[in-house]
Amino acid sequence: MKQIPNILTLSNLFCGALAIIFILHAPEYIAEFNNTEYTVTNPEPIYWASGLVVLAGIIDFFDGFVARLLKVSSPLGKELDSLADVVSFGVVPGMILFRLLRSAYLRTPDVFDVSYLNLAPALLVPCFAAYRLAVFNLDTRQSENFIGVPTPAVGFLVASFPLIMLNNPFNLAHWLENVWVLYGIIAALCYLMVSSHPMISLKFKNFSVKDNWPRFLLIALTLAGIPVLGFAVVPFIFIVYVGLSLLAPPKISVA
Repeated sequence: MKQIPNILTLSNLFCGALAIIFILHAPEYIAEFNNTEYTVTNPEPIYWASGLVVLAGIIDFFDGFVARLLKVSSPLGKELDSLADVVSFGVVPGMILFRLLRSAYLRTPDVFDVSYLNLAPALLVPCFAAYRLAVFNLDTRQSENFIGVPTPAVGFLVASFPLIMLNNPFNLAHWLENVWVLYGIIAALCYLMVSSHPMISLKFKNFSVKDNWPRFLLIALTLAGIPVLGFAVVPFIFIVYVGLSLLAPPKISVA
């Protein structure tokens, strides 16, 4: 019984590793037709990668829940959880951003002069995610709420980008094809992960409206926003989550 949460955590890691394979097998190239260049891509594998990040996030929630339910929480499980998270919510989002940057540069006139150094900033996301998870494991103040944005939130946000580009609600795909917008997103995510700002956790200790109104508001906005915004609800809720955490910061336990 004590290994069930660890098996779930390894399933999270399995999803992350499989997502990487899908991203690597999403070919992209430039084709010419009637003297006009077109970007040709097979985006389906990246959509599968996005789905796997979501599945990894669901598993990540339940492994801790099951460990507490079975009363088999352990230091090993905590370390294993962070190792899985750095892949599913660090490396995979970094690779998705790498592909998005590459696609954005394919639309620029100097596409053939672009080097991997232009795309390397995307790899800062897994680096900052690893740093954040290492700090989390050592910081005893984050038992109820977070300090800095948790990596699963970053994973969900970035995983929504390919799906937003597929459906293109409110012409958001145009912005995700802009190199400088992507650089700005990378910088913001890296900062938020390692910042000292208290962030709301979705863990409920009770169901009092007074104690949990930010959580209830996030859930209500998510449910209301899905039929209106589609996949764009993810960045919307991410912005609301950060905004609520900054305007009504949760209490952090004293170490």
